[in-house]
Amino acid sequence: MALVETVTSTVHLLVGALWVGAVVFFALAVLPRAAAGDLNAAPLGALVGSLTTWTRAAAVLMLLTGGHLAGTRYTVASLTGSTRGYLVLAMVVLWLGLAALVEIGASRVRDGVERRKVREPARNAVTPFRLAALVGLLLLVDAGVLLG
Repeated sequence: MALVETVTSTVHLLVGALWVGAVVFFALAVLPRAAAGDLNAAPLGALVGSLTTWTRAAAVLMLLTGGHLAGTRYTVASLTGSTRGYLVLAMVVLWLGLAALVEIGASRVRDGVERRKVREPARNAVTPFRLAALVGLLLLVDAGVLLG
């Protein structure tokens, strides 16, 4: 059983870190280049499509692995009555926020890319993606506190 817990924890942390890293990279490296006109619509559309696919896959993996970890490590009472439980619940809220913000930002980019626009949709998506990056970093801090 210890092997299952180790693998589940490792997958959970690795997928979460890669997901947050991809969102931060898109928010801080890709979107500014698109807003400056350095990217064409096709590459930007492909990048946001890849990010959306990765986000959806990561969200499902995080749900499955996180659900398993919470189910084996916590009871309802410990989730709702302890600091560690509150951190886990905060992580769930942040996870949902991250997924929602990426979907909102990606939708704004896709809407513009379909019209062969790049600068305007990139500017429209900056706020949700920067918020997503911040939420992702908060998720990593939350995970660090739980590990500590």
